[in-house]
Amino acid sequence: MAQWAVVISDDRFEAERLFDHETLELGEPPGSGPSPGDEVLVLANPAAPAVVALGRVAGGGPEGTALTVTYTRRCFDDPRPAGELALAGPLTPLAPDAFRTLADLIAPPPDPRTWLVSVDLPIEATSPAEAVRRFWSYVMELGPRELPAFVSPSDDELAMQAYVLGEHTNLDPEEDDD
Repeated sequence: MAQWAVVISDDRFEAERLFDHETLELGEPPGSGPSPGDEVLVLANPAAPAVVALGRVAGGGPEGTALTVTYTRRCFDDPRPAGELALAGPLTPLAPDAFRTLADLIAPPPDPRTWLVSVDLPIEATSPAEAVRRFWSYVMELGPRELPAFVSPSDDELAMQAYVLGEHTNLDPEEDDD
């Protein structure tokens, strides 16, 4: 089993932060690339590499088929600086000790808890069914770049906060963001 560093694009990093994916498809690797079972360290921002996930190659490899990585741990919301890691492009083999040092930066996830998440939109329509259709049209059209999602722990609805693009956003025009 080998260890690899894979660098994802800024667009892919944003998509991974906004939507829950179980796997990461990386396309066709070079002939000497990862094989099924290899461990992968997923990095963002090649100029200042940061660890955002760990995974294991689930499919693809030297045969020339698309490489698929199954996530084992993620920290897309809190990337961990990779220090002076030298990268040789989007796919770099790593020594086991270097891999383990960086992999240890991502702690196991805490036990999940229940959250209430909502998107509230005032919709003008002639019927409830039409209102639902328009709601989904707005959600698809505006998406996470423009629509705030409201999030609170299920046992503390007063702690509700707004998120846009996966980041906390202050929607109160009376408050200063500073």
